[in-house]
Amino acid sequence: MAELYQHRARKRFGQNFLHDSGVIDRILRAIHPKEGERLLEIGPGQGALTRGLVASGADLDVIELDKDLIPLLKLHFGLKPNFRLHEGDALKFDFTTLEVAPRSLRVVGNLPYNISTPLIFHLLEQAALIRDMHFMLQKEVVERMCAGPGGGDWGRLSIMVQYHCKVEHLFNVGPGAFNPPPKVDSAIVRLVPHAQLPHPARDYRALDRVVREAFNQRRKTVRNTLKTLLNADDIQAAGVDASLRPEQLSLADFVRLADRLADIRTLDGEQP
Repeated sequence: MAELYQHRARKRFGQNFLHDSGVIDRILRAIHPKEGERLLEIGPGQGALTRGLVASGADLDVIELDKDLIPLLKLHFGLKPNFRLHEGDALKFDFTTLEVAPRSLRVVGNLPYNISTPLIFHLLEQAALIRDMHFMLQKEVVERMCAGPGGGDWGRLSIMVQYHCKVEHLFNVGPGAFNPPPKVDSAIVRLVPHAQLPHPARDYRALDRVVREAFNQRRKTVRNTLKTLLNADDIQAAGVDASLRPEQLSLADFVRLADRLADIRTLDGEQP
């Protein structure tokens, strides 16, 4: 698919516009949008994916931050009855305003590399509304999301994404598929929120705090990196070896540590 319009990519928005028709078709096949579904596209840019999403008959909302692209998107899609444009920052967007049924919203986006991680965390807060998510991300970010315990890629992003979702690395995309070409490889990832959490934490805030603290100094043992939250006896009581490094712990291990923290704070009359 050729580019819909001439627009200079803006570095401050992290823009790299997708133009490779083969890659676009492959992404659309992976998403497989259908008439009657509710879709949300974050950062439609020049509309490379938007055209196929609208043509599917799905009800499509899009969020675009770049004011220069707003009139162009309105020109090409504004008269489509299944297209709605929201101007603003996806990081601040309240997804409940879309008034969608639980587990029904399908989210799509070629996410700017400079905001991809905070945006994913923002979306995870809305996981109860979401059926699935398909994103173009920096390949390195996708590898971190899919990682397992024991390696250098395993960290806060891996744990918090996998707490909420099943993660699937679909395929890689080279720099030549974009204009301008980024300096890194990209990848398409599918995130499907769990119908039932495999390892539900008693207090999600406690889990977030434990994981943050653990990976602030990932080279240290959890005895040391969590010492402001849990002592060695607490860690052992949670069934975790305090001499291990954070990257050696599983998601289930972190949930047990978070539950121990929640129990301690409850006994002390404090909030985690």
